[in-house]
Amino acid sequence: MSVTYVKKGKSLAELAAADAKVQDIVKNILTEIRERKDDAVREISQKFDNWNPDDFRLSDAQIAEIISTLPQRTIDDIKFAQEQVRTFAKAQLSGLRNVEIETVPGVILGHKNIPVSSVGCYIPGGRYPMVASSHMSVLTAKTAGVKHVVACTPPIKGELPAATIAAMHFGGADAIYILGGVQAMAAMAYGAVGIEPVDMIVGPGNAYVAEAKRQLFGTVGIDLLAGPTEILVIADDSADVEMCATDLLGQAEHGPTSPAVLLTSSPELAETIEAEIARQLQTLPTADLAGTAWRDYGEVILVDTDAELVQVADEIASEHVEVLTRDPQYFLDNMTNYGALFLGPETNVAYGDKVIGTNHTLPTGKAARYTGGLWVGKFIKTVTYQRVTEEASVVIGEYGSRLCELEGFMGHKEQCDLRLRRYKKEAVAPTHQ
Repeated sequence: MSVTYVKKGKSLAELAAADAKVQDIVKNILTEIRERKDDAVREISQKFDNWNPDDFRLSDAQIAEIISTLPQRTIDDIKFAQEQVRTFAKAQLSGLRNVEIETVPGVILGHKNIPVSSVGCYIPGGRYPMVASSHMSVLTAKTAGVKHVVACTPPIKGELPAATIAAMHFGGADAIYILGGVQAMAAMAYGAVGIEPVDMIVGPGNAYVAEAKRQLFGTVGIDLLAGPTEILVIADDSADVEMCATDLLGQAEHGPTSPAVLLTSSPELAETIEAEIARQLQTLPTADLAGTAWRDYGEVILVDTDAELVQVADEIASEHVEVLTRDPQYFLDNMTNYGALFLGPETNVAYGDKVIGTNHTLPTGKAARYTGGLWVGKFIKTVTYQRVTEEASVVIGEYGSRLCELEGFMGHKEQCDLRLRRYKKEAVAPTHQ
């Protein structure tokens, strides 16, 4: 296979060093909040967000007042986007069903789908008010049937993010807190500043939020480790350089550590993308962030064939994958590792991020090798049960007794033998006193 790196991002060693620093910072913050709860949350919120109100939770009256400041067009746009997300989430939910079968006469096995009881949703807001993340987490959790949803989002430069609050409210949040970063994740997991500990925390965020979720996993469930956003644009010689550059920079603007990769079989694209990126950065309002991300994390990879495009794309396992080729269906049919596919030039990652209805909380850091993104199923526990007749208990018990003894589990064997003595017509002697 011919693979040429026309442009390379930061090395694995550099990335590992940055990750280690983040891990230590997050560990210290979590320890502080676990041990000192409210006092620590307030101190850390004041330090990082300059935010320490009497009550981090918004009252119903505050929420109503905040929503009243928004233009009706903004409210209508939020509700349109939420209807798209809700429609797709309901369709996904309809694919989940309870199961009950009789495997052998008298043995009934089944599973039930039960929503998680309480969920904490984190809505990022450091550089931008991430309004759409409210739809993706809060609304999806409520559609799944979660009874209690807590939503946290940070203030932005000391101001309340009105549109985000409206989206959390319209999405069905049962409680809204103005609280950001690692401190929000810890407060939801451990319980602090009026928040009862939740069963699960979800939502995207920066490297610190993602690391907090990783360290809190086990104390609570998580959806996935959704760190800095990623985009992979797959393009052949049918794609145009303007669209490739626009879509790469459109995701790179999320932050200075957001990887943006062009994977192409077109030498011309590989040779001209840098100049087009530079041209667009001259007028892009978010060029400071997008330009830094492209400089440090951008990559251009040149291969020969569509098959090699698929192979390299699956190795990258990117969060977002745009397919700008003659035959996008080929990639849908053959790719296996991605968070979400955007097939053809008519669509793009921004549609998925903001409005079209698929969920934008997706796996990063190669996690697409083993998980998909956030969806109603993430909020549902599939639990099993069994029911057995006396006659069937004898059949299963005889097999079980022998198999338990095979492994040396004599207490397990006695569970089986007790049922044989109770339910088998001829008596069976106990195996021990």
